[in-house]
Amino acid sequence: MSQEKLTVPSLPAKGINLDDSSLYIDRELSWLEFNRRVLEEAQDNLTPALEKLKFASIFSSNLDEFFMVRVGGLFRILETDVREIDPAMHSPILKLDDIAEKVRVLVNEQYKCFMNEVLPQLKKAGILISKIDELDKKEIKYLEEYFARHIFPVLTPFAVDAGHPFPYLGNLRLNLMVVFNEVSGAKRPHTYAFVEVPAVLNRLVPVRNDGNEHKFVLLEELIRRQIHLLFPGMNIKNVVAFRVTRNHDYDLHENEVMDLLESVEAEIKDRSNKIAVRLEIEPTATKKTTSLLTRQLGVKERFVYEIAGPINICDFLPLYDYPVDACHKDIPFNPRIPSRFTSDKDIFSIIREGDILLHHPYDSFTAVMDFLNAAADDPDVLAIKQTLYRTGKDSPVVAALRRAAENGKQVTAVVELKARFDEGHNIDWARKMEETGVNSVFGFVQWKTHCKATLVVRREGNQLRRYVHLSTGNYNATTAKLYTDIGLFTCDSDFGSDVSALFNVLTGFNSWVSGDMLDEETVAAMFHHIRISPINVQQTFHKLIDREIEKSKPEKPGRIIAKMNALSDLKTIRKLYEASRAGVRIDLIVRGICCLRPGINGLSENIRVISVLDRFLEHSRLYYFENGGDPQIYSGSADWMPRNFKKRVEIIYPIKSPELKARIYNEILLTTLNDNVKARIMKADGSYTRVKQKETEKPLRSQFEFINIARKAGIKSPPYEECFKKNNPKKRSKR
Repeated sequence: MSQEKLTVPSLPAKGINLDDSSLYIDRELSWLEFNRRVLEEAQDNLTPALEKLKFASIFSSNLDEFFMVRVGGLFRILETDVREIDPAMHSPILKLDDIAEKVRVLVNEQYKCFMNEVLPQLKKAGILISKIDELDKKEIKYLEEYFARHIFPVLTPFAVDAGHPFPYLGNLRLNLMVVFNEVSGAKRPHTYAFVEVPAVLNRLVPVRNDGNEHKFVLLEELIRRQIHLLFPGMNIKNVVAFRVTRNHDYDLHENEVMDLLESVEAEIKDRSNKIAVRLEIEPTATKKTTSLLTRQLGVKERFVYEIAGPINICDFLPLYDYPVDACHKDIPFNPRIPSRFTSDKDIFSIIREGDILLHHPYDSFTAVMDFLNAAADDPDVLAIKQTLYRTGKDSPVVAALRRAAENGKQVTAVVELKARFDEGHNIDWARKMEETGVNSVFGFVQWKTHCKATLVVRREGNQLRRYVHLSTGNYNATTAKLYTDIGLFTCDSDFGSDVSALFNVLTGFNSWVSGDMLDEETVAAMFHHIRISPINVQQTFHKLIDREIEKSKPEKPGRIIAKMNALSDLKTIRKLYEASRAGVRIDLIVRGICCLRPGINGLSENIRVISVLDRFLEHSRLYYFENGGDPQIYSGSADWMPRNFKKRVEIIYPIKSPELKARIYNEILLTTLNDNVKARIMKADGSYTRVKQKETEKPLRSQFEFINIARKAGIKSPPYEECFKKNNPKKRSKR
């Protein structure tokens, strides 16, 4: 696949100035390179048909969010004249120009893949997206009757004339613009109307489903065919499908916020007035039509994209669940129950035997739910405290907390209202929990509460014992099956004390009275092992890197392995450059954005960056430091980004158990680093190439290897979704 190369820096002959912006890659362009890698999974010949559809859909969903948040944010910066700090120091105007150009190339490649590869392969799998003109008379008659019964009553036409102004067109809503022929001799402006394709209806209208073949037509095509019924007597010239993307970036001003819940709710309602940042439109639109839309919407011309296929591939994703031959999907995998949890002992006894590491989605999230359900029902449990960032719909986690409160326990949920795109869900959950007696706390105005922690306080004899679960992932039973994450169970007293202190900060810290967050000395006295942003997570990582530099010797170089979602913090990148120049060997496993340039002589030749994209979304954060032969490993919720260090409440914590440290290093980190199927190597110019297998090497696909490890070490469980039903008997059998 052809790629436009990013600029490679030319280093000065005499030394290196780490302030040189050419040593850093632009964040937005690095993100686009990440989404290119997502698209490559759809283009990969080894990817089955329905998996191709999944990755093409993820590419579209990612791009929607990118425009709403990042592009929308850049426009907001232009309006406010605020200078944004970015490692590459590119101006917002230059960024927007580069984004527009590169997105156009990527979208063209996406639709070439979708139309020429994905749809033909779906057809072979028995899933057909047909043109209405290709159907027989019986099928067309069925569709006309279906339209009259199920679609026509929902549609609303919006004309534009002297009495009807240009309507508001909702964010990411598919619309049809109906252009009418001019009446001969009449002196009136361009006449047109709009019909929104209802999002409440399925985009794919079934025509036939006989078990072997699933045939559909697009909802907008059926509406287009019958649209004359909405405009009787009108002479329709053209009907064009299009979609508008609006800015969803927002920034609450902490000095003006009196009630966080009310402020977030007001911001959600205000989104309807956000500016338009992108227009996707069919190629059949005339220049006059496109010009009219861009003028009325205020979209810049460079952000108008002609889409050579159905707009918004995300709507095709429900096809993924249709029954087809197994060869058109990845091999099924049901997460395993770790063997420690298969005894007849209660879960608290199991945790008392020693710390437990969970590697999701290979290890089942049911272990976490068993912990929460046991805590909710155990009469000896006195209190449960938990952070909630993205819980999802019909959350069994929230159900357990509500039941615990109903059982008379002291339950506290720290709900992050500002979790983007989940604000509405989180507000609803908070209110439902409060109805059952859960103390819902909404965190801080200045910082998002992004840390993932649960504390259970249990009476055991004449003492209280604290049980802790910490995680890199959200307490979300759905994403726990799709994301790779690390979880830790422990009843270590120091961890119990630290997590108690964490919740005291989250629920008891008064930002109005105290001004800035707690100072470093106070935090150091409160926490034994945990480090907390925005106080000392960044400083902790920098000290660990400095220690590697100090202990690195030519005969025994220092070693850092860091696995994260993104790397964009300028100060941390500089530290890594310093470590590389001191001889420290650094492997960075970065799924998405990486603003560091690896492999530059005299600067970063000791740094390797790989990105793994595969069946599951890489989401775990792990940080390994050799420490002169006494390795330390940290995990937690923080990536190496400015927002994680300064704008969010994050935690990192050490892995203390030698057994668990060995598992993380040997099983997880080294397996990922040795991936030669789905790993890509980052080059100094910001582009990526697939790792090439050596002739003597066997293929190693890390995620498939983790599946094999889970199958060997774990116990087969009931179907994943059934495990979360209340009082579901645990019928487990060995595989």
